[in-house]
Amino acid sequence: MTSTPAPVSVALLTLGCARNDVDSEELAGRLAADGFVLVDDPEDADTVVVNTCGFVDAAKKDSIDTLLAASDLKTSDGNGKVKAVVAVGCLAERYGEELADSLPEADAVLGFDDYEDIGGRLRSILAGDKQHPHTPRDRRLLLPISPADRQAVVERPADAGQEVAIPGRSALRKRLDGGPMAPLKLASGCDRRCTFCAIPMFRGSFVSRRPSDVLQEAMWLAEQGVKEVFLVSENSTSYGKDLGDLTLLETMLPELAAIDGIERVRVSYLQPAETRPGLVKAIATTPGVAPYFDLSFQHASASVLRRMRRFGDPESFLGLLDQVRSLSPDAGVRSNVIVGFPGETEEDLQTLCDFLVAARMDVTGVFGYSDEDGTEAETFDGKLDDDEIRARLQHVTDLVTELTTDRAEERIGTVVEVLIEEVDPDGTGDGTVEGRAAQQGPEVDGTTRVLGVPDARVGDFIQAIVVASDGVDLIAEPVEGVA
Repeated sequence: MTSTPAPVSVALLTLGCARNDVDSEELAGRLAADGFVLVDDPEDADTVVVNTCGFVDAAKKDSIDTLLAASDLKTSDGNGKVKAVVAVGCLAERYGEELADSLPEADAVLGFDDYEDIGGRLRSILAGDKQHPHTPRDRRLLLPISPADRQAVVERPADAGQEVAIPGRSALRKRLDGGPMAPLKLASGCDRRCTFCAIPMFRGSFVSRRPSDVLQEAMWLAEQGVKEVFLVSENSTSYGKDLGDLTLLETMLPELAAIDGIERVRVSYLQPAETRPGLVKAIATTPGVAPYFDLSFQHASASVLRRMRRFGDPESFLGLLDQVRSLSPDAGVRSNVIVGFPGETEEDLQTLCDFLVAARMDVTGVFGYSDEDGTEAETFDGKLDDDEIRARLQHVTDLVTELTTDRAEERIGTVVEVLIEEVDPDGTGDGTVEGRAAQQGPEVDGTTRVLGVPDARVGDFIQAIVVASDGVDLIAEPVEGVA
């Protein structure tokens, strides 16, 4: 009588953005369907899979550090629980063989094309087979240039010469986080050619998911107890262009908001130059859709934006914000900006600062420019030295801290609807709960604490009035009799 081998356990560690969170849950779905056991603690796993981020230097370092920490769980005598550490995700896709050579602590470096058979890859690694790391390639070349022709490639049955991993495809998914918010992928890839950004090279050209797939997955998430879906992509304003209808997002938002169990829909990452009036109206006025605008301004100086291969200026950006606030005066607005871009003058920097003062945004991420491998900006003249970039970064960061604190104070006295994500966060039993109002996106936009609601549960929505602020965070009290 032969004994059945114990199932292989896997821990998935995810770094980076919400798009990576979805990728990890799709990997988890494939692994669970293939008989693997998913565990939360890496120390309890036979295999640790690290879904890396390859966006900026700090994210790359975090990914490397996580891989090294996971490899420390392997004992030198081979008797430890962890037998293999595997790198996947953007850093692995972007650097492939180079990452494998420089990080021998990782037992394998797998690219996006390995996701279709992730279970087979892990079994092979555990059996001692050497996995040849993939050779990175510009994934934009894997699909036709014309958006109209891309879906034919995505839908075509795989053959030996055509099979590539297209992140826009539907996939199995297993939730790794039981919270009331879940990211939902609209599309993957990007067709823009921003000179500072390497993402299109390793994420590929823009591919929309079909609305039916998005809606079906949202229904499934609702069945899992999700109350808020967070629509993610590299450029949500492009959704539908490769399906022949650039207004698909506007028409799909009411359908998502009408799904039983889904009480809030949030859209991420809008390109200002592509944000059309119809989309602004849909986000700002559709019941159940958060009036939340994640606008990727990156700078405000027209000359810097042209060198970035982007479009806009303070007047057009402020005009867009006026459109938003004319429809929803309390709408949330967040953005990211880059300082110290090659050729940025003191005048350009002042233009950016003046814009930030006028824009009155809730949250602004500030990044100092650094060269990214293979980007056009890496070859530019006019580079600022590191000390100057750090000084400008600190200057703008200090300004943004002051401005966002002021913006939070402006919200005192307003009524907000808070999705409760944690009950009794301080462990005091005083009836305090913590969550996010409509203008607060997941993880990066601050939170709202609501005082005196002892019966609240995770996933509840509470109407509350803002009574104080702490930086970008809000403090509120429940509106009497309304929950």
